[in-house]
Amino acid sequence: MIRVKKSVLLTGAGGSIGREIVEQLVESGQYELRVFDLDNPRNREFFDRYDGALKVYLGDITDPQSLVEPTTDVDVVLHMASVIPPLAHDRPELAHKVNVEGTKNLITQLQQHSPKAFIAIASSVATYGDRLLNPYIKVSDPLTPAEGDNYAETKIAMERLVQESSLRWTIYRLAAIMGVGNHHIGRLMFRMPLGQIMEIATPRDTARAFVHTLKHLDAVEGKIFNLGGGAECTTTYGEFLAKNFELFGLGALDFPSHAFATKNFHCGYYEDGQELEDILHFRRDTLTDYYQEVEASIPWITRMAAKATRKIVKSYLLSKSEPYKAWVEHDEEAMQLYFRESDKKSLLSGEVFFDGKR
Repeated sequence: MIRVKKSVLLTGAGGSIGREIVEQLVESGQYELRVFDLDNPRNREFFDRYDGALKVYLGDITDPQSLVEPTTDVDVVLHMASVIPPLAHDRPELAHKVNVEGTKNLITQLQQHSPKAFIAIASSVATYGDRLLNPYIKVSDPLTPAEGDNYAETKIAMERLVQESSLRWTIYRLAAIMGVGNHHIGRLMFRMPLGQIMEIATPRDTARAFVHTLKHLDAVEGKIFNLGGGAECTTTYGEFLAKNFELFGLGALDFPSHAFATKNFHCGYYEDGQELEDILHFRRDTLTDYYQEVEASIPWITRMAAKATRKIVKSYLLSKSEPYKAWVEHDEEAMQLYFRESDKKSLLSGEVFFDGKR
């Protein structure tokens, strides 16, 4: 039997980027699409929307047997399945099992059942580590994960597995992926320095890059690229967070200065990000688009409730700040993890940030 359409396997198809990829591939109608993800009500409900337009495989990437059928006679694999922060930090053993061992399982099955397959994987800006003082990033830069960042370590291990395989491959190191509903305000928000330059990409644009990859396999084969939204998607973390607080009705970003870490996170601006854009032409969204979509997604009642309870909400959020806890408790070991030595000396009790600025 001759297969006319190229067969594409998408792992992590129920995730925020995965769902965008599904939508775009189904709309194109050009590929035989297979989707793979965990068996749960949320994924089943989503996949059922596209009944007849894709082949669904529900399983666990840590179970090699559940990968046999979806990896048999497949042309291209878009590997999005991954445990990401904050879960990756809370459960490092799970992150390693899924991200590293799961990727190894996937590669093993592909080498056995589809040895000529091409695999494109999602890596992360986290692999570059703390770039507060040197935020302009290139693919050729050393991979130096922030202290204790097991998530970044798993991504580096994933990259290595792919590079050492016999498959055709490409690797995209994703910038901060920001879309409506794919991030939640919580304790992780205090880990990034407010002055950190950050480049975002929306799930929609990121998905478009992977979809467009299917027509440019030769151009990206054997290469690693930085994938971000570009200059129009670049800001500082303080400005980004302050704008989101405003949109949600939470007012100014007026936390104590030592609520936020001043080192040991990641993000930056991809100085060579245009290289992938020149091949794939995937960028459509800007920061303005992101903010407009966030604003449109917030029910007025939610915004009004946030305005009425903003002090309570901020107090609760501050209680989740690990840097603040380290400062208050004079935990020298933890402070070493979150604050630069010069910042430890200069941070004064009572100093606050307004609208993301000191």
